[in-house]
Amino acid sequence: MSDDETIRQTAPTRRDAIKYGTSLVGSGLVAGCVGDGSTGTADEEPPNTDDGHSVTMEPVGTVEFDAVPEQWLAYTGDYADMGVALGQADGLEAIGVRARFGTHYYEELPGVAVDDKALTQLWNDGTDKEVFYELDPDVNVVDPNFMVNRLGVSEADVEEIRDNVAPLVGNTGFTRVYDWHDDYRYYSMYEAFEKMAELFDERGRYEAFDELHDEVLGDVQDRLPSESPDIAVLYPAEMPPESFYPYLVGEGFQSKQFRDLEVGDALATNGVTDAQVDGGTIDFETLLDIDPDAIAVRIQGEITDAYFDREIRSHLEDHDVASELTAVQEGRVFYSGLTYQGPILHLFQLERAARGIYPETFGADEELFDRQRVADIVTGDV
Repeated sequence: MSDDETIRQTAPTRRDAIKYGTSLVGSGLVAGCVGDGSTGTADEEPPNTDDGHSVTMEPVGTVEFDAVPEQWLAYTGDYADMGVALGQADGLEAIGVRARFGTHYYEELPGVAVDDKALTQLWNDGTDKEVFYELDPDVNVVDPNFMVNRLGVSEADVEEIRDNVAPLVGNTGFTRVYDWHDDYRYYSMYEAFEKMAELFDERGRYEAFDELHDEVLGDVQDRLPSESPDIAVLYPAEMPPESFYPYLVGEGFQSKQFRDLEVGDALATNGVTDAQVDGGTIDFETLLDIDPDAIAVRIQGEITDAYFDREIRSHLEDHDVASELTAVQEGRVFYSGLTYQGPILHLFQLERAARGIYPETFGADEELFDRQRVADIVTGDV
């Protein structure tokens, strides 16, 4: 399919007669390119329509809608969070893995709530195409290449879902380590968020978040000390941990808070490969050779301070090798939150990371952003 080819969803039944001019998968999209392999045309200005709107986002190109999608699903929590930020929580039907969507953070926002237990979990030892038929959404917010290369969905099934259920809109952005993504552009978190605002026709909420984000980031960065520490982002391979999956800071959504805090990447500096590439782990002896200034421990789900102290911090302090780490001795081992984050969860995880990396600068209980202001944007009270 060429970059500027238009996908059309027609009224009146929201999902009736979704037709495509050529095969999305057969054209080479899932192999990591659009049309002739050019990556520069899918974000050109989409055609205007009198009775609807369109969204242009690589790798799928331009998708036109006669109406704003009402029922939708997102495979990863970053895009789900974007939808919540845009006031679309009520229409969210499903998520890839519930534990990887940080809905518990919304409890701090008055009037904002998502019941993750009510969301269909798309991953169940795989992702079956039939669940898309059962949910019958207006749009699937997921990169089709992610479905094939990470979820193991066949190219034929991706094409069938697109043709018979609903369009796909999305671009994998939480990490930038996948070679199948090399042939089409990445988006920053806020570039992807802007695309979701176009999808849901919520420009006002996007602009309000963009303004808030810039203000919070400016305030935080004005307070950063002149010397930046090197951190290691780690995911426990077991509990309590004797080894970890290493995550490089990189350019993806998942590490935006660390880039915002201007830290160095101790793992990358020492030639460690991201676990999302090869699934490898590192042990305490390797970590001691690297000896990062701070350790950010990533764990999915809702993690209490008591759990983290018991399973991680105390374990490292009592460990023969881990206790020799500078980060352990100086109290810079902290829970860094979840892999998937959009604009709301990023604010919470930026706050948590600032406290953990710069404890002398940011107080342990200091709130770095206005919860009520975030809630007012989400609920439309602005």
